[in-house]
Amino acid sequence: MQKYVCIPCQYIYDPKEGDPEGGVEPNTPFEKLPPDWVCPVCAAPQDEFEPID
Repeated sequence: MQKYVCIPCQYIYDPKEGDPEGGVEPNTPFEKLPPDWVCPVCAAPQDEFEPID
């Protein structure tokens, strides 16, 4: 599964880990995140993320 980086703060969303504190179960692809999910570090919206290799 593709990882994504938050452009403003460099937080990396790893689908294997999810965001349990944000209510996102492990193994949740970025594309399946809830629409209101934001970066847990800086609160940037999802459109501030880009895929990384």
